[in-house]
Amino acid sequence: MFVAERDLLRGAGHEVVTYEVHNDDIGTGLVERLGVAVATPWSRATMRALCDLLGRERPDVAHFHNTFPLISPSAYRACQAARVPVVQTLHNYRLVCPGGLLQRGGRPCEECVGHSLLPAVVHRCYRDSVAGTAVAAGMLLFNRARSTYRDDVDRYIALTEFGREILVRGGLPAERIVVRPNGLTEDPGVGDGAGGFALFVGRLSAEKGVGTLINAWRCVPALPLVVVGSGELRGKLEALARAAEINVTFLGQRPRSEVLALMRSATLLVMPSECYEGLPVSYVEALGCALPVAASRLGALGEILCDGENGAHFPPANPDALAATVNAMVADTAALTRIRRNNRSLYEARYSPAAALKSLEGIYRSVLPGAT
Repeated sequence: MFVAERDLLRGAGHEVVTYEVHNDDIGTGLVERLGVAVATPWSRATMRALCDLLGRERPDVAHFHNTFPLISPSAYRACQAARVPVVQTLHNYRLVCPGGLLQRGGRPCEECVGHSLLPAVVHRCYRDSVAGTAVAAGMLLFNRARSTYRDDVDRYIALTEFGREILVRGGLPAERIVVRPNGLTEDPGVGDGAGGFALFVGRLSAEKGVGTLINAWRCVPALPLVVVGSGELRGKLEALARAAEINVTFLGQRPRSEVLALMRSATLLVMPSECYEGLPVSYVEALGCALPVAASRLGALGEILCDGENGAHFPPANPDALAATVNAMVADTAALTRIRRNNRSLYEARYSPAAALKSLEGIYRSVLPGAT
């Protein structure tokens, strides 16, 4: 979303100066990794670099998308010292969960939210590493003690009300968190759903519920399933589909243009996630394509999809319920037509480039000096 919002702002005539550091630049040697670990809670190098940049450019606002691990929260203090308001989009749950995803063992986990971070370290929640998780937890504890997250960020952007509630319970200041969903910078185009297939788009891993999806499709004989994405479970899932003689096609990773073409043609999109999603881009793209959605009633997916209006929910990790939901949706063609109209209207009102720009500019204005 960093690149998308940069281009959105530039397209509207705003001057945008970027400060980028890539995690791919982290060296593989022990000395380099120790240096990153030491700087993750508070990077003096970032402080110096940003102070220089802010002094030269004098921006009206600084908008951060990710500071972990190389930039670090010291970036906020540099902006405050230069009297530049700070906005931080929270694309994950890193500020309340060292692992960032609120999941363990492929299932949702809130054990550390508002409590000790020790369980995350014990369970190696960041990249299955005790040391890495300890660094992430140390960053949180250090900056909580300094009141960095409370004092140095003027506005947090949560993607959903569900996400905001989790972040408030985790200790972030409620009065500084606004909800603004991810939007698109280009219209994906309206489809007609004439392809006669269901679509899954995402990572082929346990928490995405793809195993549940394949098992459910044993009971969905009338609708082929097309699976787009790659991941560690692909081989196992393909073998499962072959053994059960299920009508499933695995396309692997595909270019975005092809994915959008599939969305415009599909009958419905299935989102069987068994983890807390943020706000999946695939969901927003589906709305833009006027594509009905069948999704797990879990986390943000339980909030952003309204039953009967945008599609239908089913309980997570329940293949029988998933199959029943899909079969009921396919059987009601009049409802699918109505849902297609609803989804396109919702996209235009809330997720289109014009809506995304308006909401982002409004947040920037709210943190400028003199704003009420």
